[in-house]
Amino acid sequence: MKLNPSDTFNKQLPADSNVSNTPRQVFDAAFSFVAPRIPSDPKLIHVADEVAQLIGISEAESKSNDFLNLVSGRAIYPDTKPYAMAYAGHQFGNWAGQLGDGRAINLFEVLHQNKRWTLQLKGAGETPYSRTADGLAVLRSSIREHLCSEAMYYLGVPTTRSLSLVTSGDKVLRDILYNGNAAYEDGAVVCRVAPSFIRFGNFQLFTARKDIKNLKALADYTIQYFYPEITVSGKEKYLQFYQEVVNRTVEMVLHWQRVGFVHGVMNTDNMSILGLTIDYGPYGWLEDYDPDWTPNTTDAEGRRYRFRNQPDIALWNLVQFGNALYPLIEDIVPMEEVLNSYSQQFDSQFPIIQQQKLGLEAEYDADFQDELTALLTASESDMTIFYRNLANVLKSDAPEHAFSKIEFSFYELDKIIDDLKTRWFNWFALYLEKIKAENISDSERKQAMNQVNPKYVLRNYMAQLAIEAAEKEDFTLIDELYTLLKNPYDEQPQYEKWFAKRPDWARDKVGCSMLSCSS
Repeated sequence: MKLNPSDTFNKQLPADSNVSNTPRQVFDAAFSFVAPRIPSDPKLIHVADEVAQLIGISEAESKSNDFLNLVSGRAIYPDTKPYAMAYAGHQFGNWAGQLGDGRAINLFEVLHQNKRWTLQLKGAGETPYSRTADGLAVLRSSIREHLCSEAMYYLGVPTTRSLSLVTSGDKVLRDILYNGNAAYEDGAVVCRVAPSFIRFGNFQLFTARKDIKNLKALADYTIQYFYPEITVSGKEKYLQFYQEVVNRTVEMVLHWQRVGFVHGVMNTDNMSILGLTIDYGPYGWLEDYDPDWTPNTTDAEGRRYRFRNQPDIALWNLVQFGNALYPLIEDIVPMEEVLNSYSQQFDSQFPIIQQQKLGLEAEYDADFQDELTALLTASESDMTIFYRNLANVLKSDAPEHAFSKIEFSFYELDKIIDDLKTRWFNWFALYLEKIKAENISDSERKQAMNQVNPKYVLRNYMAQLAIEAAEKEDFTLIDELYTLLKNPYDEQPQYEKWFAKRPDWARDKVGCSMLSCSS
């Protein structure tokens, strides 16, 4: 297996002078060299074929021992030096100080077809940033990360990718609900792929320590390799950089809201400098439409990272990123202008997305949309199924007929009592007026709606079924879900069983509703 390693991060930025792999505070460095832990009996469970192609790995090579050795951490690719990155961050709104890659190890960067990719193992052992943890990951969380990374990509959401999933052959002790009931689980390693895994927190660490020299070095490096369109110098260079990060973050969050994705852990150390969704821990999709839902048990009380709050949290995180960049700019007025552009962009683009989801071209009607949100919430509606089935409404339908086409999205139809049903009929009466007033045909509207409203998403219960099968060494469901989720906007009648609401048994089941950060 021949790749084209082209490391830059660990060659152009300062390395930790201490080469011991012991948890500690690391100063004056962007990373620490560290070797992955050698697994006892690794087995390849799944490979994302298109990600392999991105980095120049053929199908035959992905089945080789060399590939397994690489993505399990059993062997280091020749002439490369793996490393863990140093960063800090705000966790749940509170400054946490140094964090870093506690269970992630960057293997190397590869150039293929003029594109740069970083390969990173998650769950491959302890690093200097592991604190009191072991740096390992378990099979259940690794399946969730592997499948969701790819599912999000095919949904059109900016995201890191996942190349492979392997089991390590080792047992890992985890307390899944943090309630004192720790148990051993199967260990696993995911090989994540992205142009870079730099986060807001990488910059925050240097600024917090008043290490302006390395802050500037990191910013210059990031701009050189990932924002080459920025060619100005001085403070304008860093202002443009800030603006581009804002722009990409807006795009990412807009897509989250479009498909109903809830990240669950929007800490600043989980915010990609490239506007990519990163770190798939306690995530989920809005199923019974509750804008205040969060999948994270750690956040159950405050619900800081609930669905409706994600746009505001992204802005809050960008404020913190701006604070980290301030020493390079030292001009608050233009920085505030950059920051204000976040809300301007979101507020102008979000209504367009909502119109597209409804199949409407007319001017955005906020009251009409607000009533729909209220109805979806009051009716305990499945967001994905509602919008997908809304595309089946015809201009010739009466309100009650239109309503019947979205009834399948309700979790408990018998709870749609007379007053609520009347409100639905009134809403559909207005909706039908709107679609009749537009020139687009029913079939054209349906086609357009089905391009922005997915039919299939990775619901937590689906991932949980794959996990339970995998724990019995049956990996066929992982393959099936991967194939399904590569075409989430297509009908795929052979997989119609997955176009379904969360089953009753999954409503409160661990792994199917809320999850912890345990991995």
